[in-house]
Amino acid sequence: MSHNESTPDPRSSHSASRAGGRGRKKERKRRRGLKITLGVLLVLLLAAGGTAYWMYQDLDGNIKGVDINKALGEDRPEKLPTTGQNLLVLGSDSRAGAENKELGGGGAVSGARSDTALVVHIPEGRTEAVAVSIPRDTLVTRPECVKSDGSAMASAERVMFNSVYSQVGPACVVKTVEKMSGVRIDHYLEINFAGFKDLVDAIGGVTVKVEEPIKDKASGLDLTAGTHKLDGTESLAYVRTRHGIGDGSDLGRIGLQQQFLLALLTEIKSQDLLGSPTSTYKIANSATKSLTTDEGLASLTSLAEFARSMNGVDPSTMETIMLPVAYDKQDPNRVVAAEPQAGDLWKAIRKDGTIPESAKKSPATGG
Repeated sequence: MSHNESTPDPRSSHSASRAGGRGRKKERKRRRGLKITLGVLLVLLLAAGGTAYWMYQDLDGNIKGVDINKALGEDRPEKLPTTGQNLLVLGSDSRAGAENKELGGGGAVSGARSDTALVVHIPEGRTEAVAVSIPRDTLVTRPECVKSDGSAMASAERVMFNSVYSQVGPACVVKTVEKMSGVRIDHYLEINFAGFKDLVDAIGGVTVKVEEPIKDKASGLDLTAGTHKLDGTESLAYVRTRHGIGDGSDLGRIGLQQQFLLALLTEIKSQDLLGSPTSTYKIANSATKSLTTDEGLASLTSLAEFARSMNGVDPSTMETIMLPVAYDKQDPNRVVAAEPQAGDLWKAIRKDGTIPESAKKSPATGG
């Protein structure tokens, strides 16, 4: 950005210096305010001031909204005034559309499931955050829910968590999380696989450090130990791989997903978005085209305002935790929430308190 220069009056040099300092501070603050951190996956909208009206309408029209509050009604955990913000972020493995079918063996799988699930808690003040991964193989009690066609789906026990999305829809996933955690979910964000790939490509790739070689024929991932910059297709395989690490279960890949989340956020935050309006629009277009949110965030303005409020969150300080789980006694291929660890974790999030170290340890490790 260029600045006009002029020779200051010697009698007012001190005032000019102070004014210049204030101007620079305001400019830095303005830049920070416009440089927005994308969440989860996310995967929040990057918006810059002064966007042309046609661009605004184009991006705004990309976003799909789901009226979560209407679907859930009043039977929900209480929203306390000092509990910060809680987001449920889903990575959907929907195979709808040719682009999604081509990704990671999609042609062999039908329907849609919530492949990745994160409860992101942003405490009051919004300077730090914690992301809790819910393993998709976790057996849960699905509460009674209303489907999109208005029909009721009865409550059921020992249901795989990632099947709730395909059986009843996103509102029921939110209700299931609220019932199992007691945490009031303020917002819902979902991004599909094709959109995830395009987002990573739009920012020029994401750099990850691989501790041990990963070779997974199912996801197509083949990486040596060391540092790699992954493009969109490779990144998608990276967060989906499970057979090339640990015991081949869903638990092993959660560590990779958490690592990738932080790397993605760090990469986005490090980019000079104001210096490249074209890149900013490309990133925003990729994000919004594949984004589904609750009604409260289903507009460019709402997303931008929420993302600006999170700009103080430093990805390097974000804590990532897997919901403590234990192998199910009836089916060792499934897991259940481990108590009292899981209860202690959710209690800390509900009360915006410090999470005990014991609540960060899972009996089932996937190793």
